[in-house]
Amino acid sequence: MDQDHGDGAPVDEATEPSSGAPSADLPLLGKTVLLVHPAWHSCGSHQVFVSQARTYRSLGAKVLSLAVADAPGATLGSRQHRSYLAASADLEADARFFAGMPLRQVLNADFLRAARQWLHGNFAAILVETTKLVQIPDALASSPRIDLIHCNHFFCMPAARRLRDKHGCSVLLDTHDLQARQYALRNEAGWTLAPVASFEEMLAIELDAMRAADLLLHLNDEEAAAFQKLLPGKRHALLYPAVPAVSAESGGRDFIIIASANYANFLGVAWFLREVLPLAPDIPVKILGNIDGAFKFRAPDLLKRHAKLFRGRVKDLDAAYRSAAAILLPTTQGHGISIKTIEAMSSGAPLIATPHAFRGFGLDPAEFANVALASDAAGFAAALRRAAASLDAPPADRRRADTRSAYDRRFSFEAYRKALAGLVAPFFES
Repeated sequence: MDQDHGDGAPVDEATEPSSGAPSADLPLLGKTVLLVHPAWHSCGSHQVFVSQARTYRSLGAKVLSLAVADAPGATLGSRQHRSYLAASADLEADARFFAGMPLRQVLNADFLRAARQWLHGNFAAILVETTKLVQIPDALASSPRIDLIHCNHFFCMPAARRLRDKHGCSVLLDTHDLQARQYALRNEAGWTLAPVASFEEMLAIELDAMRAADLLLHLNDEEAAAFQKLLPGKRHALLYPAVPAVSAESGGRDFIIIASANYANFLGVAWFLREVLPLAPDIPVKILGNIDGAFKFRAPDLLKRHAKLFRGRVKDLDAAYRSAAAILLPTTQGHGISIKTIEAMSSGAPLIATPHAFRGFGLDPAEFANVALASDAAGFAAALRRAAASLDAPPADRRRADTRSAYDRRFSFEAYRKALAGLVAPFFES
C-alpha cells in the first residue's frame, strides 16, 4: 500500500473507507481512525503511538497519523520535520501527516501572551497555544471521512478539535500522565523568571483542554485515580499501554541503562553516577540512548567525567538487551508509567531497580524472582556487585521469567488490542 510519509499529498487509499463488512476479527473494517500525537520519537510516548497505529490496523481500520510539532517554525519540510520522519519509520500508518506552527505566528497576540507565561515556566500555556496555530495539511483537512480521532497529550487537543468539528466524530484522549506534575518537576531545576508558574495554574490549562474529549484514557493506576477526582463528570478508562517486546534470549555480560533525554531520566542517571557508581567502581556500565544530550545541557562536567559510559542512541534494541547481564533502572523521580521499565520487563533479564521504576503498574515487583529492588544507593550498588559476581552462573530461561509473564498479561499487544477494541466499540455502534 502506498503511504504518505508527511509531505501532505493526498493518499486515496488511506482516505477512502475499505469495502466489505466487519467481522469478529476485523470489527473496524471500513472505518478510518486518525491518530493525533506530538512529533516525538526515541521516547516512551512514541512507542505508545506505534502500538496504537498497529492495533487499529489489526482491527481492520484505516489509520491516519498526524504528528504535531511543539515548537514554532517546525513546519512541513523543515529540519525538524525531516528529522522526525527519519527517526519514526516504525510508526506504520496508511498515511502520515505533519503539522507545525509557522514562524510568523509568533507575533500572534495569544501566542505572545503564552510566551510570557512560558518565561515563568508555564509549559502548558505555550504548548496549547502552539498547537492552536499549527497548519493542518490540506490533504488531511479535505479527507472525505474520519470516523474516530485518538488524540495523545492534552496540548494536541486543539488540532484534534478542529478536525472533529469538520467530521463530527468522537475524540478519545490518551492523557499520558498528569502533565502539570512533570512541568512542575522540570521547573525545580530549570531557568525561569519569578514568579514561577504554579502546579495549579498549569493544571487548570491541562484540564480545560481535556474537557473536550469524549473519553479519557489513562496509562496507569495513579493517573487514572487522579483524573477521576479532577474531572468527575467525564468518562474515564484505565488502559495500560502496549509496548513492543524485546528479545528474551539469554544475555551477555553488559550492565546497561537505557534512557531518553527527559528530565526525570536525567535525575535518575545522575543519581546513579554520583551516588551508586562510586560504591561499585569496577563494574563496567553502558548508558544507552540519547540521554547524553540532557547531560550536555544540564551536567557537562558529569558527562565529561563518565564519557566512556555513554554510548548514544540505540539502533538495534534487541541486540542491546541480548547482550545484557542485567538492566539497571535507577529511577528516582518522575510521574506516569515508565515505558522503559515495561520494555525491560519483556526482556526477562535480571533487573536492578528502585521501587519508583514500577509506579502505577498495579504490580508488586518484590514478587518477581528476577528483580532486585533497592531504595537507596548502597542497596543498588550491592545488588549490582552481586549481579557482577554471578556472571558465570548458568543463565536462566528469560522467556519464563516472572517479569516476562507479567508483561504478557498486562502490556503485550494482544492484551492491549482486546482492551482497546472493547473501549472503542460503542463509538462505532452509535
